[in-house]
Amino acid sequence: RAIQTSAVCLKNRAARVRVGKGDRPVTYEHALRPHDIGHRKGWLSQHTSNLCGEEGAADRVVEDVFVRRFIFGTFHGCLANELIIKRRGNLLLICALMLQKLPPQKFYFLVGYTEALLSHFYKCPVKMEVQTLEQPVVYKYL
Repeated sequence: RAIQTSAVCLKNRAARVRVGKGDRPVTYEHALRPHDIGHRKGWLSQHTSNLCGEEGAADRVVEDVFVRRFIFGTFHGCLANELIIKRRGNLLLICALMLQKLPPQKFYFLVGYTEALLSHFYKCPVKMEVQTLEQPVVYKYL
């Protein structure tokens, strides 16, 4: 038996958008590479659990995943970009860009429904800051 070796390939291809003919629209979140987080683009979840000596970082991650899935299911097909979740003291603040696919009455009802249900689940005030767009914002074409 022999040992097979190969040259080291130091290419990271995960979570990158492949460059094409220049006809594919890309948002700002998808245009920048994952290693640019913290340099050119910000974090999608802002809280103080990652500081030295703080506890509960894993709990915050699980809560963030639940909130993202809940809002994705509630506003199905209406999210224009990723959610930004901020924690300020006891307040959970959710910032979102939504597409105008629903009538305003239904949209306001779903925002209130989401705030009430998440406030009941997490036993803290939840506030949604929502901006609506007619079309998704295109950062550049790849």
